[in-house]
Amino acid sequence: MTIDKNIILKRDTKKPLLIDAFYVEEKTNQSIVIFCHGYKGFKDWGAWNVMAERFAEAGFCFIKFNFSHNGGTVENPIDFPDLEAFGNNNYTKELEDLNDVITWTQTYLSTNANINNTNINLIGHSRGGGITIIKASEDTRISKLITLASVSDFGRRMPSTRELNTWKENGVRYVLNGRTKQQMPHFYQFYEDFEANEERLHIESAEKRLEIPHLIIHGSDDTSVNISEAKALHQWNPNSEFRIIEDADHVFNTKHPWDKSELSDSLNETVTSIFEFLK
Repeated sequence: MTIDKNIILKRDTKKPLLIDAFYVEEKTNQSIVIFCHGYKGFKDWGAWNVMAERFAEAGFCFIKFNFSHNGGTVENPIDFPDLEAFGNNNYTKELEDLNDVITWTQTYLSTNANINNTNINLIGHSRGGGITIIKASEDTRISKLITLASVSDFGRRMPSTRELNTWKENGVRYVLNGRTKQQMPHFYQFYEDFEANEERLHIESAEKRLEIPHLIIHGSDDTSVNISEAKALHQWNPNSEFRIIEDADHVFNTKHPWDKSELSDSLNETVTSIFEFLK
């Protein structure tokens, strides 16, 4: 298996992106799967590396990356050494990042005859699910879409009017990261960017526009994103496939760090469902 870790994609006017690629050289006609992490997430979180290997073994070229403003750096891609960048993140930056990764993927893998760079599929976890739904609705390069524990509405996650006024006055609001104990900043630009792009960032409209197959997967015991959000996505797009993973939490019963070489039963069931859907 070829594992290219921490490839640096430099961009003229934007922060660089850090990308991993997993594939098996000899396997033919490998379609590409691009994975997008969620809020307070990163490409090396928990069991994502083990999952990537499973995809490569199954005959896919699996790409994962850190969003440019997720709080990681090129030197330290795990956790959040750059809280200034984290505070300057927003949804449209993440859509631009994903666009640049898709474009890079087509070029980077074009010399490998065993990789089919015209068959590109997206997987998004949590907030990354919302990003992939919007991207898949507006980019004809995407063949299929899978969302894991996806959010269904960015607007609902914005604070109340009173809290918005305080946020605007202070210029920043903080969210505690329960695992790292960091106070994660959100600068007010986050809301301004959402407001300016609200129509584009409307997940319901994007879901209704989808013309490609969409597999919606959600854990029955998810306390971070309620399963009602998955049901809403499926209702907006009756052509989608909907799979509930019983007794699974928001991260499919994995955690960070993940020191096992196998997936949890819940994530294993999830991955198996994705293989069936893609093949």
